[in-house]
Amino acid sequence: MKKRKLASTIALVTMFSLVMPSIAPFSNTANAHGGEAEYVPLRTAVENVGGTLEWDQTTNTILVKKGGTTVRITPNSAEALVNSKTVQLEAPVVSKEGVTYVTHHFINEVFQADLNQTVSVEKADHPLNPLTADEIKTAVKVIKASEQFKENMRFTQISLKDPDKDQVWKWVYGEKSPFNRVAKFVVLDGKKVLEGEVDLATKKVTSFEEIEGVHGMVILDDFVTVQKAIEESSEFKDALKKRGIDDEKKVVATPLTVGYFNGADGLKQDLRLLKVVSYLDVGDGNYWAHPIENLVATVDLEAKKVIKVEDEGVIPVPLTPTPYDGRDKKQKREMKPLTTSEPEGQNYTISGNKIQWQNWDFHLRLDSRVGPVLSTMTINDQGKKRKVMYEGSLGGMIVPYGDPDVGWYFKAYLDSGDYGMGVLTSQLQKGTDVPNNAVLLDATITDNDGNPYTIPNAIAIFEQYAGPELKHQEMVLGNQNVSRERRELVIRWVSTVGNYDYIFDWILSPNGTIKINVGATGIEAVKAVQSSTMHDPTAKEDTKYGTLIDHHIVGTTHQHIYNFRLDLDVDGEQNTLTEVNPKVEENKAGGPRKSVMVTEQKVVKTEQEAIQNFDPSTIRLLSNTNKENKVGNPVSYQIIPYAGGTHPIAKGALFSKDEWLYNRVNFMDKQLWVTKYDPNERFPEGDYPNRNQADTGLKQYTTNNDTIENVDNVVWMTTGTTHVARAEEWPILPTEWVYTMLKPWNFFDQTPTLDLPEK
Repeated sequence: MKKRKLASTIALVTMFSLVMPSIAPFSNTANAHGGEAEYVPLRTAVENVGGTLEWDQTTNTILVKKGGTTVRITPNSAEALVNSKTVQLEAPVVSKEGVTYVTHHFINEVFQADLNQTVSVEKADHPLNPLTADEIKTAVKVIKASEQFKENMRFTQISLKDPDKDQVWKWVYGEKSPFNRVAKFVVLDGKKVLEGEVDLATKKVTSFEEIEGVHGMVILDDFVTVQKAIEESSEFKDALKKRGIDDEKKVVATPLTVGYFNGADGLKQDLRLLKVVSYLDVGDGNYWAHPIENLVATVDLEAKKVIKVEDEGVIPVPLTPTPYDGRDKKQKREMKPLTTSEPEGQNYTISGNKIQWQNWDFHLRLDSRVGPVLSTMTINDQGKKRKVMYEGSLGGMIVPYGDPDVGWYFKAYLDSGDYGMGVLTSQLQKGTDVPNNAVLLDATITDNDGNPYTIPNAIAIFEQYAGPELKHQEMVLGNQNVSRERRELVIRWVSTVGNYDYIFDWILSPNGTIKINVGATGIEAVKAVQSSTMHDPTAKEDTKYGTLIDHHIVGTTHQHIYNFRLDLDVDGEQNTLTEVNPKVEENKAGGPRKSVMVTEQKVVKTEQEAIQNFDPSTIRLLSNTNKENKVGNPVSYQIIPYAGGTHPIAKGALFSKDEWLYNRVNFMDKQLWVTKYDPNERFPEGDYPNRNQADTGLKQYTTNNDTIENVDNVVWMTTGTTHVARAEEWPILPTEWVYTMLKPWNFFDQTPTLDLPEK
C-alpha cells in the first residue's frame, strides 16, 4: 500500500522564503545598491516556487504566474508588470546564450509588489511558526556534532517543540514576550529509537535519550532495503518462477507494517520488520491491478534480507492491461472551460503563516506526521477577537482490512503514525486538484539525513461560492426579497499513501462554522482470485471478504477511520462537555395535545464518561459555562463527527472485541473522546504505534479519568467510512467524502452574517 516516502520533517513557508539555486554575477550589470547584481536562471527561480512560465509571441514578453499573481517581463528591461502594475526591478532581465536570467531578488520583488497581493513576508514572527530551513540546518549540525550521534543514525522527525500554550495566547492578544525556539528530533539507530531537543539559541543538545520498547517510523531507506532484499532472495525468486515470473525487476514491492499478534504470526517482537506484498509491472502504468497473490515476504531491515517467505499457493496474476489514467480511451469528452477568477484580488491575506479572512484569524503550518495544523483560531465578533480553537489537526487514522488470508490479515495501516502523512504530501495542480483562483503554499522538507528542500504547492487556500447564506421573500410587504451569498474559505491538503490519495479540506464560514471534510481517491487495494464472473463456481468463496469488481479482481472490504485532535477553547480555555437530548413527554399543560417536545440537558463530568458513539439525535456541545450570550445561555460549539458523506458511515470498528487490533487502537471504535489538556498527548494511537502491543494513545490518556468539567479540554473526534467496493470505483476511485462539522451554538447574540453585502 505504501509506495513512497519523501522525507522526515515538513515546515510551512511562504513562497518567498525559499532556498535559491547557486547564483553568479554578471559583471556588466549594475546593482541598484552598488556592486554587481547576482543572477539566476529565470526558469529555475520560478519553478522553485511552483510558478509557471509562458512566452507571449504577440508582445515578445514572458509571463510568470504563481498563485493569484501574473508578472509580465521583457528581456533587457528593468521593469515588470505585476497584475498590470509597473514595478521597478533591481536590475534588468537579461538573456545570454538562449537563457533568460533575473537577479536573485526577482521573486521577492515581483510577488511583494502588488498592493492587493494576498501573500506577503511576515513582519513579525509567530511563536508557532515551523522551523525554517536555516533552523533545521542548525539543529542537524548541532546534533551531528554531539557525542551521542552516530553516522548510521537516520532522522524521522525534526520540528518545533511546542511553546507554552498560555504564553502563545497572550502573544496573539498583544503580549509579545520572547520565545525560546527549541527543535525536537527523533532518530533511528538501527532498531533503537532516540528522542532529543536542541536549543537553537545556545546551539546545544539539551536532551538525547533512547525510548525503550518501541519501533520507529518507516523511512525512505526501508523502501530501498525491501526492494533490494526481495530481488536478492532465492526463495522469493523461486516463488515468482512458480507464477511464471522470471524477471524480478518487474516486481514492485510494497513495504507494509506487520502489526502485532503476540507471536501468533511467528515474528519476533524485537526485530525491525516489514512485510512485502508485491505487484507485477506489465507496462500499463497500473501495477496495482496485477497483484501477486498468496505470496508474502518478511524483511529484516537491520539484516537487510528476507527472513521468511509465505506461499499459500499459486493464483494467476491478472495480466489484462488496466490503466487508470484514461490512456486507453481514444475519444475524450469535450469540455468547455470553467473559469473561477478574482479580478479585484482575493478577500483574504496571508502574512507568513498567519491568515486573515472575513472575521477569521488563524495560524497555519504543516506537520510531518499529521499534515496541516490550524492554530490560534479567533473570530471577530463586532470588533471583539474571541477564541475558538487553539489547535486543530488530524490526530491519526487507520485503514483496517477484514480478510484473514496470508496477504491481508495484518493490514491495518496507521498511515500518519507509521509512515508520516505530512511527508507524503502531494503537489497540488490548479484546475484539477484545486480551482484556478487558489493560492498555493510551499513546504520545506528534510530527508533522513536532515537536508532541507522544498515541495512546491503543498497546501492550497481558496474562496468558493457555497450557496445562499440566508434568504427570505416577504409576501406581505410587497414580495420584498432578502438574499445573501455564502462564501467559504477552503484550506486543502492531499497526502498520497501508496495506492490511496486522501484530500483534507478545512472549510471556514463567516457564520462561525468549521467543516472538516475528508475525501478518499486513488486506487483500491485489490486481490487476485480465480473467478472471472459471479457465475463461476469459485465466486462465492472468492467474494467472501469483498466484491468482484473486474475479471479475477476483488476489492476487499475495509474501513477508513480518521481522528481529529481539536483543542477547542470556546471563548476561553475553561470548557465543559454538555449534552442536549430532545425527547417526547406527556402533555400535562392542558389543551388537546397528547405529547410535547422537550430537551434534557446533561453535564459530562469525566474523561471516561465522555467516550461514546455518535448519536445524531443528541446535541453534543463544548460549552464555556463562565460566558453567556446576551440572553444568558452559555456560549458553546456543537461537535458533529458525522455530517453526511458519500460512503457508508463507519459506526465503529468492524472487529470482535478480542481482536488484537483492539489492544492497540481504541480511537477507531468511538466517535467522541474528551481529555483534559496535556501538551504531551498528541496522537490518538500514541507516539510510536508501529508494532505496539497496547494502546498508548487515547486509552492510556483516559485511564486516570480526569475531570473535564470547567477545565482546559481537548476534543478527539472520530469519523470515517466502511468501504465496500463497487465496479464504478475501478480502476480508479472517484473521490468519496465524509463530512464533519463544528458549529457555534449560542456563541453569538444573533445571526452573525447580517453584515454581508447585497449584490
